[in-house]
Order: sequence, then C-alpha cells, then structure tokens
Amino acid sequence: MKRLSVLFVCLGNICRSPAAEAIFLDLIDQKGLKDRFIVDSAGTGSWHVGKKADYRMREAAIQRNINILSRARKIDETDFEKFNFIIAMDNSNFDNILKMKNRLNSTTDYAKILKMQDFSSEFQEKEVPDPYFGGEEGFQYVLDILSDSVRGFLKSIS
Repeated sequence: MKRLSVLFVCLGNICRSPAAEAIFLDLIDQKGLKDRFIVDSAGTGSWHVGKKADYRMREAAIQRNINILSRARKIDETDFEKFNFIIAMDNSNFDNILKMKNRLNSTTDYAKILKMQDFSSEFQEKEVPDPYFGGEEGFQYVLDILSDSVRGFLKSIS
C-alpha cells in the first residue's frame, strides 16, 4: 500500500508546524494508521535549522502527552515531489510555498498545498497564530487550534 505523505509548514519550524506534526503522529498512532503515512514538518525560513522545537511548545505539548521530537529544517524543492499534502499554518507561509512551487521548472503537480485552518471545525481563526512572541497561554491556544484542525484534516482524507 502506498503511504500518504504530509508536510506541515510554518515560518521557522520551531512552534506551529512541529506541533502539528506531533499531534498528527499521535492521532494516527491512536487510530492504528501510523504505517499508512509519512509525516514531517518544515519552515519557510532557515533561522532555526537543526534546532529542537521551542521549549515552550514542547512543554505545552508534554502537558497533553504529546512529544515533539523533530528538528527544524527548511522546506526545499524536493518536498514538492515527496509530499502529497503541504499544509501551511498561515497565509504568508502559504503564499511563500506557492511562490516557491511556481519557481520550479518541474511539471509535477504532486503536492496539494493547503491551509491548516481550512480544516477547523471549532475555531474561527483563518490562520494558526504564531505563539513565539507571546506567553504560555498562546502555546496552549495554538495546540487547541491544531488539535481541532489536524483532526479535521485526517477526517477529510480518510
């Protein structure tokens, strides 16, 4: 069976996208679907490449029994051929991903580029807010939003 591949993308790959990746991995593990997916996260910027997720996001996630284990990386051209779904956390990153894809000389249209909040059922936000410059409550709120949206995304492809 061919596995579906999902890439979650935010700006620096240290808050929102690694949290979305970890939540998705936890959800598919709970549902016994882990062997059906390849899951990763990336950033459109390269400031944090190789670093763990922000400690505040990791701590907030651990309170929900979710471990964020990934290391930051920057999205690259090969991701458009590796992943079925590339999911942006906000409009700015969505636009940057589209621009990057449009610069490619490839004729592949393999990756579907989507917005995380298009799958939300409980929250009205059009974007997943970046909690980096806020307090601890912002990280919890982002996890609430991502938990809802990730469930909606999985439901939409199941």
